[in-house]
Amino acid sequence: MKLLQSLSVTISLVSLVAISACSTTESKQNSSEVKVATNTTTTATTNHNGHSSHQQKININNAILSELDKLEAKLGIPALSNKIQASRPYANVEELVSKQVISQAEFDKIKDMVTIEDIVLTGEAKDVDYMTKLGLMKGHLLVAKELLDKQQPKQAEPHIGHPVEEIYVDVEDQLNERNVKEFKTTLITLQDLVKSKPKDTKIATEFTNSMQAVDSAIQGIPETQRNSPEFVLKVINGLLDAANSEYGAAIANGKISAAIEYQDSRGFVNYANTLYKGIAAQVAKQNPEAHKAIETSMTELRKAWPDATPPAAPVLTPVQVSQLVKTIEQNSQKITR
Repeated sequence: MKLLQSLSVTISLVSLVAISACSTTESKQNSSEVKVATNTTTTATTNHNGHSSHQQKININNAILSELDKLEAKLGIPALSNKIQASRPYANVEELVSKQVISQAEFDKIKDMVTIEDIVLTGEAKDVDYMTKLGLMKGHLLVAKELLDKQQPKQAEPHIGHPVEEIYVDVEDQLNERNVKEFKTTLITLQDLVKSKPKDTKIATEFTNSMQAVDSAIQGIPETQRNSPEFVLKVINGLLDAANSEYGAAIANGKISAAIEYQDSRGFVNYANTLYKGIAAQVAKQNPEAHKAIETSMTELRKAWPDATPPAAPVLTPVQVSQLVKTIEQNSQKITR
């Protein structure tokens, strides 16, 4: 994926921020306060799975690339995410047309998905957003490690760069709020080393340091939440939402035309699978049927990425991937409601 300049990840994803990810009535337990640039304040109540009844719009001025990829997948325009990012800032969403990023007809298809208003998350929605963004970092690094192990440093480098270049700025304020030690320097050190000395033996050590730094940041979430199936499933849905967008952006004319997006989505799905394994026993106990559906769908979903190197032809179509992601989300609702 190209990633990030902002994600409200997924939570678009979950509050969803995705990524991922409600009605306008208040919910005492699951509500997030939304402040827009006009200084007006509304309350978007979340439903049982943490998504808003009206999916949070994508801020074209600061959304990370994984969020912008939703627009790319929707319109089927290769590299649209980069084009949107390159034409920032926007005084209004209509400038997507006036700046010749997309046509009027294309804009009409996504106008209800975009905004230039800032959204401030609070409560659990904020925690889900934070954890989802860190999960995206983990996914990038995991696929980077696979590529490094294959002696493919040039392919690995973008995935090492995305966490620091696109995601870190989006989570930095929360890191400070949660008293998490700065680790941007650690990520940059790894990135620079892979770029300049791809065969340096120190890369393994710096990679470990980077992964540990992200893991330490995750500790900024209370342990009770990190072990809660309800909370973790919302994060998983955010990651899968981002993966779905990335996979859709990777496929064009029945072929994998964008290896980076394919690899991004692989990393996100693999980390989502790891998170699910950590709560699987609890989910199975709460709802055996939902657990079986999630586990089966996750197994099928992962078949879309047989290797970090893209296959000659897609194993699953974007439609099939979307359906599996939807099945997982629907069954997650049986736990998160």
